[in-house]
Amino acid sequence: MTNAPAARPAVLPVPAQSTYQTRIADYWNAEENPVNLELGKIDDLYHHHYGIGEADTSVLDEPDPDLRRKRLTAELHRLEHAQAELLASNLGNLTADDRVFDAGCGRGGGSVVAHLRYGCHADGVTLSTKQADFANEQARARGIGHKVRYHHRNMLDTGFETGGYAASWNNESTMYVELDLLFAEHARLLRRGGRYVTVTGCYNDTYGQASREVSLINAHYICDIHPRSAYFRAMARHRLVPVHVEDLTEAAIPYWELRKKADHLVTGIEDTFLTAYRNGSFQYLLIVADRV
Repeated sequence: MTNAPAARPAVLPVPAQSTYQTRIADYWNAEENPVNLELGKIDDLYHHHYGIGEADTSVLDEPDPDLRRKRLTAELHRLEHAQAELLASNLGNLTADDRVFDAGCGRGGGSVVAHLRYGCHADGVTLSTKQADFANEQARARGIGHKVRYHHRNMLDTGFETGGYAASWNNESTMYVELDLLFAEHARLLRRGGRYVTVTGCYNDTYGQASREVSLINAHYICDIHPRSAYFRAMARHRLVPVHVEDLTEAAIPYWELRKKADHLVTGIEDTFLTAYRNGSFQYLLIVADRV
């Protein structure tokens, strides 16, 4: 009799990526932008998104150049952290036993914020191996690696358990994917009654087609900003029912006004964002939806 070979544990392969997604992965694997790294070094919370709220402009009056730089960096980080806290505060009534999904997690700050608020388990997903490795090391250093984990996977096809999550979100990452594919995966992962949240830039349908400024932002970040209406149509097709929508455009302007004056952090896109916000062609939205 021939004995059957012992079964090996299944290894989940990274789902196939499109050529575009591979390009995005290459970009983030090579990225070392000070506006992402210098802010995170303050408290080891690395946010790959923008900030909201009134800015403390007194930092600009600091006469000492080195201290001015440090104060500017800290204030921008404070505004970015305020955005992360706003998103986390809309994830619902979570418990320490719940699992949450961070789609497009970057260097991991959002998952840490959610865990610190609720004590929940978190799974973050990024196309970048460099980001996933960095974020996992940060979680281990905080002593939360057993509850907060980051994975090199495609957020459109994660391979995670169907219905296994109480909440999920995208923080400024929806413009890198097709919304129908994205919301189908969120709807699959969320349990009935689960909560989905996104903070995103979108172009304003009432303005008309995407403005010149929106096109420049697309080119700068290698993304494809969606019209506002596309979010609600795609959510409706995938059992995600909006329960709260908030226009954060005005709240985002102070961050960009301050950032354009931070010579050590500017990327050249600051004036484009400010023009787009002010001419009404671009909006910064918080959308909260329940999975039905």
